[in-house]
Parts: sequence; structure tokens; C-alpha cells
Amino acid sequence: MGPESSPRTGFPLWPLALLCALLPFVAAHLGWWISSAQGLVPACNPYLDGCVSISRASRHGLGNLLFRMLMLPAATLQALCWLTAALWMRRLGANGLAPAWLGGMAALALVLYATFLGSEGRTYELLRRYGVYLWFGGTYLALLTVLRGMASRRPAHAYVPLLVVAWGCLVFGLASVVVRYVVSADALRDRLENLLEWHVALWLTAIFAVLAWSWWKEQLRWRIE
Repeated sequence: MGPESSPRTGFPLWPLALLCALLPFVAAHLGWWISSAQGLVPACNPYLDGCVSISRASRHGLGNLLFRMLMLPAATLQALCWLTAALWMRRLGANGLAPAWLGGMAALALVLYATFLGSEGRTYELLRRYGVYLWFGGTYLALLTVLRGMASRRPAHAYVPLLVVAWGCLVFGLASVVVRYVVSADALRDRLENLLEWHVALWLTAIFAVLAWSWWKEQLRWRIE
């Protein structure tokens, strides 16, 4: 059982990766739109103004319910996607199941984050915070292991799109760290951190969109033997 390049048999893999990209994107933006419409968060463009974080945008009301309803299955699909990516790497001749382990850790962290979003108390706040950090970190490390396998087995043009996404995640992630420790004004620091959080999440979502494109291009399918 595993991914095969066949246009005739098995189930296409690209819809799996595409859903992994679409569900978190829709969940974050739908939660923000509903909360904004209900007056729970400021009406602004979070990518430009940094007026609200992703967590706060979906912390209360209907936005919170829809966010969790979409993110929990998204976490399961992402774990399956990284397992598929690991098997894809093995099919290319790269050793190890690192993408599966790292992606599975990231998916569990996403479940933790989504489950406790909207809960009150110091303990729940820590669970939410470390959940999102582990999701970001685990997803990025899983991407790097896939890139390493592709770089050793494929020509450059095959992995350049993933490499671009990896650099985008790194640039915005490092910018977020710099802002946290360099900007002294609390209000400005909060706005910049919120803004960068939305951009980092967008680049992480792009990881799965690029995987979907790669698997569609190669006509990869699941085939059970």
C-alpha cells in the first residue's frame, strides 16, 4: 500500500494535500469574518494592520465553533498527508519516516490548540500557546525533511516551489522572533506579531498547496495491493 505514479488505478493524492491547505485557510478567515461581523474583533485587514491574532479572531461565539469544527479534521488530514509524503520519499529512494513523525507531532499540537481555543485560565492559555508553536515548528521541520529527500533524488526544478515556501516561512518566522525581542513598545509589538502570525500561517498553508500541485503533476495515487 502506498503512492504510485499511475493515471489509471488507485485514488488520487492531490485532493488530500489540497484539503490540508484549504481547511485551515477557510477556518481562520471564516472565524475572523464572523467575529468581525459580530463586533467581537476590530474590522480591519489582519495582514496589513495586525489588529487581531488568529487565536483571538476565533476565540468566541460562532466563529470559535466553526474554527474548531474545521481545524480538528484538518489536523487528522495533515497527519495522513505527512505519512503519505514519507511514503512518497521512500518511493523516491530516500530513507526514513521523519516527515511522518514530525508531521504527526504537528497534527497533535494542532488538535491541542484547536481544542482549548476559547477556554479560560492560565493552564489553557499555555496549552494553546505551546500547541500553536509546536504546530508551526513540526510542520516546518517536516517540510525540511521532504525537501532534503527531494534534493537528493530529484532535479532542482522539481523542488524549487517547496524551497520557496520554506524560505518564506523562515523569513516571516525569524521576523516574528526579532519583533518580540527588539520592539519595546507594547502596542506596536503586538500589532507586528499579529501581522506576522497571519503571514506565517499563510506560508505554512502554502506547503500543502504546493504538495497538492506536485502530486497532481506526478499523477500520484494510493494503490492497495
